[in-house]
Amino acid sequence: MASDLKENTTLSDLEVARNVFQDEAAGLIQFADVLDDSFIKALDIMASATGRVIVSGMGKSGHIANKIAATLASTGTPAQYVNAGEASHGDLGMITKQDVLLALSNSGETPELSDMVAHTKINEIPLISITGHAGSSLDNAGDVSLVLPNVKEACPLNLAPTTSTTVMLAIGDALAVALLERQGFSPENFNALHPGGQLGRRFVKVSDVMHRGDAVPIVDTTTPMADTLLIMTQKSFGCVGIVDDAGDLAGIITDGDLRRHMDKGLLDQLAGDVMTGAPKTVEPDELAAAALKLMNQDERPVTALFVVADGKPAGILHIHDLLRAGIV
Repeated sequence: MASDLKENTTLSDLEVARNVFQDEAAGLIQFADVLDDSFIKALDIMASATGRVIVSGMGKSGHIANKIAATLASTGTPAQYVNAGEASHGDLGMITKQDVLLALSNSGETPELSDMVAHTKINEIPLISITGHAGSSLDNAGDVSLVLPNVKEACPLNLAPTTSTTVMLAIGDALAVALLERQGFSPENFNALHPGGQLGRRFVKVSDVMHRGDAVPIVDTTTPMADTLLIMTQKSFGCVGIVDDAGDLAGIITDGDLRRHMDKGLLDQLAGDVMTGAPKTVEPDELAAAALKLMNQDERPVTALFVVADGKPAGILHIHDLLRAGIV
């Protein structure tokens, strides 16, 4: 009996969850269907701002506003969250004439936003409103207003902000992504704003972690092997690159090459006689993750890659460099 009750409870909970997903998805589709030129006007205002996009709200809308500000900032649009309740106690000074205010309120009558709205009017600061009620105070005050359709909250009492906050969050994401597209925001730009964590590591370039200049073990094809071994030992990469008369990378000598020539009078030979031609290389602009993949491509992985630009050695990358950068 207890087992049957548990199973029925689980099914009921799953049904509740599915209903929430369906209600919130329906709300998103409703807004997508009514999306109009107001969205474009909001983008134009945000894109033309010489300052920041200030995002604000109270309660659940405030939490959504905070996330929207973070998303904007991380995708190339300078943004800041300002708590509407603190604004009347000095934080209005954070909003300058160069900024844009993006204000969120489902009711459109949030009293804490009134001082912020008045501040925008006095200082001629553009105001973009996101609200769930057409004709509300916030809707009327906005230079541009994005009004949610009459969505059904996922809360069975139709009271707790659920669908409405989901739609607001999606509007913020849509604004951020559209601005990102307008600006031609690149993976390199994204990396510059996300240097920490897995997102940043995904976009680290070879040039960010490679060794350059005197640290690179390089000799020419006519260098005696005695001198070549000395360079190889001093630089501590377990290899040395060989350049031809034009300065192009012609080959590489590794520990394996040394072993293969040990019985052929190794020290009597020149670097060009011992080297292996056409070594694996990467370019400076390659992603470090792609370099790691190249290192592990064959049955016998390599631990170092020469970095070449226009055929000439520009640096060297070791597996330890990738480990330090968190790529591995």
